[in-house]
Amino acid sequence: MATPHVLLVDDSCVDRLVAERVLKSCNIRVTIVKGPKEGLKFLDMEHDVQLILTDYCMPDMTGYDLLLEVKKSPKLNHLPVVITCTEDVPERIKKCLDGGAKDYITKPVKVANVPKLLSYI
Repeated sequence: MATPHVLLVDDSCVDRLVAERVLKSCNIRVTIVKGPKEGLKFLDMEHDVQLILTDYCMPDMTGYDLLLEVKKSPKLNHLPVVITCTEDVPERIKKCLDGGAKDYITKPVKVANVPKLLSYI
């Protein structure tokens, strides 16, 4: 199997670092962007991303907003999106899953999360 490619979208440098280390330790290629708008620009140019792992709480545009943009794009709507957040809010989780997210993971991302993430690719 080719090395999976994950787009990591998070405005927190600590959370980006933790998730990146976990994913790379599992032989996953990671591209990091600091926000949804930057992520959408990257996705417009890059065509080998296989999963989007995005924080929920970010300024300007949330991970949920990114999810909706991805799902309404004919070019991107096939991409699985997984939302991450430090808060375990049932209403938010339901909203994200109903909006098309494959999963909602409470931060920090752990090695134990990786097999499930890979199952969405």
